[in-house]
Amino acid sequence: MSYLGKHILTAVIGTALAVSAESALAQITLTYSSWIPPQVHTSIWQANWAADIEKATGGRVKFQGLPKHPVAAPGTFDAVKDGLVDLSYVIASYTPARHVLTMMPELPGTGRTSLVNSIAYSRIHWKYFHKVGEYNGVHLIGVYTHGPGQMFTKKPINTLADFKGLKMRTGGGVSELVVTALGGSPIIKPGSDVYELLNSGIADGTFFPIDTIASFKLETVLRQATLFPGGLYNSAFGFFMNQDKWNKLSKQDQNIIEKFSKEYVARSAGRVWDENDLKGMEAMKKSDMKIVNADATLVKEVAMRSAPIELEWIKKASAKGVNAQKILAEFRAELEKVANEK
Repeated sequence: MSYLGKHILTAVIGTALAVSAESALAQITLTYSSWIPPQVHTSIWQANWAADIEKATGGRVKFQGLPKHPVAAPGTFDAVKDGLVDLSYVIASYTPARHVLTMMPELPGTGRTSLVNSIAYSRIHWKYFHKVGEYNGVHLIGVYTHGPGQMFTKKPINTLADFKGLKMRTGGGVSELVVTALGGSPIIKPGSDVYELLNSGIADGTFFPIDTIASFKLETVLRQATLFPGGLYNSAFGFFMNQDKWNKLSKQDQNIIEKFSKEYVARSAGRVWDENDLKGMEAMKKSDMKIVNADATLVKEVAMRSAPIELEWIKKASAKGVNAQKILAEFRAELEKVANEK
């Protein structure tokens, strides 16, 4: 072989090895976990999202589900930030000192459906809130909310006098404030603990979205659902990835994941939640639970007692340098817009 031929062959082999090495480096396995049981739709949604990314990246980005969440639910943000798990989601109000702006979509009466709420909230978050930095330390993929949170109790509730003094499980945030404003005593625990709290008699009821009746089989430990238009609250979720692992992804794969981020997350998570709210309603109808729509007097009294919660949020959010009152008005207008979109 001539000198030129050997030179060309060496160059070709070198290039092939370099491409092979680059391809190997581009492959990465990320862990994910959920503080909600694996059979519940929120956990299934996350697993399906991970599977979609694996497929879209041609297997360069793989995911491995952990058999157990490494921390209690409120520690999820720090667990992802510190690399105990690479991908997860959590209710923002579990860390209220860190997440103030995320309380906006949780305010009483703002609920339509999870899909409508999630899309409207996502648009507002990425336009106004993200730059404030409440998700600094992780790579935020998307935000969304559950469906309208309602009142579920072991005893009938016709007036607020019936509610006074009841021990109500809540995840914290706005739902905790509403329980207190209405005269109840909040028990702050994650959703995964609610069945045991009710079954053991520690709690007299819970504030929850309707899907949980089927997801956690609560129709056996509850007697009444009292439904309020727009809900009493709506928990806001963040879905995020470890920042260092995000930085190690190739630009190509980052771009692919971006297509499955932001409003994509809001739409897909919201759609799944609404489907499961319907299942929750069916479970209630098939059980002995009584479904009551709160009458106008009760709705008005709840709204009056809850009004200071909105004012307090505006005050705290404004302290972070945003025009909270203007943004809240825009969010409500966005809710109308999304609800009317084809």
